[in-house]
Amino acid sequence: MMTSVNHVIKLMERWAPKTLAEEWDNVGLLVGNKSQKVKKIMVTLDVLESVVDEAIEKSVDLIIAHHPLIFPKISQINFSTPKGRVLEKLIKNDISVYVTHTNLDIANGGVNDMMANALQLQQIKPLVPKFSEKLYKLSIFVPKSHVEQLRVALGNAGAGHIGNYSHCTFQTEGTGSFLPLEGTTPYLGEQGKIEHVSEYKIETIVKENDLDKVITTANNAHPYEEMAYDIYPLENKGTTHGLGRIGKSLQEMRLSEYVEVVKEALDIPFVRFTGDKDKIVKKVAVLGGSGKSYIPYAISGGADVYITGDLTFHEAQDAQQDGLALIDPGHYAEKIMKKGVKEYFDNNKDKLSDEVEIILSEISTDPFIYQ
Repeated sequence: MMTSVNHVIKLMERWAPKTLAEEWDNVGLLVGNKSQKVKKIMVTLDVLESVVDEAIEKSVDLIIAHHPLIFPKISQINFSTPKGRVLEKLIKNDISVYVTHTNLDIANGGVNDMMANALQLQQIKPLVPKFSEKLYKLSIFVPKSHVEQLRVALGNAGAGHIGNYSHCTFQTEGTGSFLPLEGTTPYLGEQGKIEHVSEYKIETIVKENDLDKVITTANNAHPYEEMAYDIYPLENKGTTHGLGRIGKSLQEMRLSEYVEVVKEALDIPFVRFTGDKDKIVKKVAVLGGSGKSYIPYAISGGADVYITGDLTFHEAQDAQQDGLALIDPGHYAEKIMKKGVKEYFDNNKDKLSDEVEIILSEISTDPFIYQ
């Protein structure tokens, strides 16, 4: 089995679909060819010239980055500019670049979950809810001989997820009837004769993004030439997706102590913070990257402290007046995504060819120097 860029993209978008990305964002394949063969993938936070040089040296075929290489969109490519040199080197060395940005921030298990889990937050939920998944009820009619085969196939394809339970279905027994016409090769019965069959109706719940895949899987597992099924839109809401995370600290402690927890958990040598050093931290909000716009959500959510990057003077003052402590680990704290993305691919090795190698960029793209 050959692994192509498109193959890798599909695997990434099972986790972080492009539909999750903010409208202003620029995600997806920004440089390259979807049909290109991939043997080595490098994961990085940013695509700088030093990172591209590293990729060339290590014979990388595909770079997966968090921050868009082309943003805002450009109208010309001038090889004498820093951005132009990066694009020139990528194109001349046949290196594709795929970007997963706000969609990976929002996705379950994405950047914000990585940060929240590193901080060992409990009872985690989105800080800034964006939307809830649409859900559908899928009903399929199947002969008794294939009930269990179909049920397992549906669950393995992603159907039947309710909370922390998977493979959830309900079945009812009845009698199906059909008349095979000329040109058919029926699994049961024969042409020209009405057949009555003991069948079961298997019902399950399916997320909108999984619907096409689940239907295809069901068809492959079903014995009939024409699978009979119904799809109903549900008023029930699925998982709520959003930016940032808010949850309870594993244990209560003073703000000055919690600052040290953040530095260790996010592998950051220095942070800026505001607030009373003796304030007790119970509830924590976190948002990777630049999150100053969402300070009101941290306040309304009852957070004692909000962890995010790129905080400015007046926003910090205003938050302090509202009683919200702030910890700024810098934008580079999102580097946690490198290990998270590699772990995702390691857990899905069976979906890639054996020759594919996943490596992490060793280049620091943090522009700041601390002393």
